[in-house]
Amino acid sequence: MSLAQVAAAARSSAALPLTLAVAAVDVDAPGPDTGADGGAVGVDDTVVLPVASASKLLLLAEVARRLDTGELTAGQPVEILPEDVTGGTGLLGRLSRPGWTVEDLAWLTAAVSDNTATNALLRLVGLPATARLARDLGLERLTLHDRVRDERGPDVPPVFATGTARDLARLVALAVQGTMATPAASARLLGWMRANTDHGLVPALIDHDPYAPGFPEPLPGRLLVANKTGTDTGVRADAGVIVGARRVAYAVVSHWDVALGPSTERAAVHAIRDVGRALAAWAQRPA
Repeated sequence: MSLAQVAAAARSSAALPLTLAVAAVDVDAPGPDTGADGGAVGVDDTVVLPVASASKLLLLAEVARRLDTGELTAGQPVEILPEDVTGGTGLLGRLSRPGWTVEDLAWLTAAVSDNTATNALLRLVGLPATARLARDLGLERLTLHDRVRDERGPDVPPVFATGTARDLARLVALAVQGTMATPAASARLLGWMRANTDHGLVPALIDHDPYAPGFPEPLPGRLLVANKTGTDTGVRADAGVIVGARRVAYAVVSHWDVALGPSTERAAVHAIRDVGRALAAWAQRPA
């Protein structure tokens, strides 16, 4: 199995009525610029698409950076304001406790994609800060446009976030290599990603241990995954890293017209899982 076969798995969806964008990086391959040029593949990976909650990785990266610099502290309390509370994924909007810490909110955002926690963190750091970090990391098209909302009217951005598979995979690759701001910030971001409870897309058909200690050290004969998914109307996205004999950073984003019905959604999920199997086979190949 090779990265070319990952691309082949992505292209097999070409006949489907959807866009499937894939980027994969053999993080340990030699090459300039975080190794991505030494071992990378992309299919429609520069197409800008809605990426839903996968984009929360950029917010979490900025929070991790600020915790490392001391601009924020892990135990700093954050009040949940009424405008933070929203529906969709998460728990905070359903819990009675009014206050949480910065790190509490980061864990909730990473583990269950908590939209209320996301909004509180966004209010704390500000959208411009996420844009600056994206620019500093060379993520040219990964953008958080707004906070999470239950409804989107004509006076707000039409989607929460947009980006490319290439930028999402690059962000993960930088974290894996310890160059997302600093090694400590990178490790913190990966630790949060490891807590993600949604393994229904890329990892779904992969024989991996979601609870094994020691991440990111590989387990002999087993795979480890750390990821962040995104789900919205007509969107499924997954960005993360598979750790085996090789470390493969990836992003897969699918977008389709919801008027085509639930069969297209099922096709999108199946296509993403097929790419996941190809990525896993590559990660298991001896370095």
